[in-house]
Amino acid sequence: MNTNEIKKFLESIRETDIEEMEYESGETSIYIKKSEVTPKIEIPKKVVVEKNDTVVSIKSKMVGTFYNSPAHDKPPYITEGSHVEIGQKIGAIEAMKIIKDVMSTTKGKVIKACVSNGQSVEYGQELFLVDTAAE
Repeated sequence: MNTNEIKKFLESIRETDIEEMEYESGETSIYIKKSEVTPKIEIPKKVVVEKNDTVVSIKSKMVGTFYNSPAHDKPPYITEGSHVEIGQKIGAIEAMKIIKDVMSTTKGKVIKACVSNGQSVEYGQELFLVDTAAE
């Protein structure tokens, strides 16, 4: 196996779930183990929202992992600035391979997303803040 073939081979497995493998062909032997790469974490600027009678929080009804879109390549159900209606699907929470839809319990304008996609959430944790006076 020459250098170009090895590069192509590595590129082909880069996007897979393969964590470790060994390849042997004749006198060629390659052992590959993906190392854990720590992703760059960007801390968003804090957004201060004054709670008043018109700002209502939508809270998690279960413990699990919150997802804001149906798939990685799909747009989120809602974003800050979106208008929501009662009963509208605004996300999903997965726990033990069971996925439950998160539905809006109020109507208004989403002024803050309190959790991000893939974040673990607790029962009663705020997911979104909604201004019920905004139309």
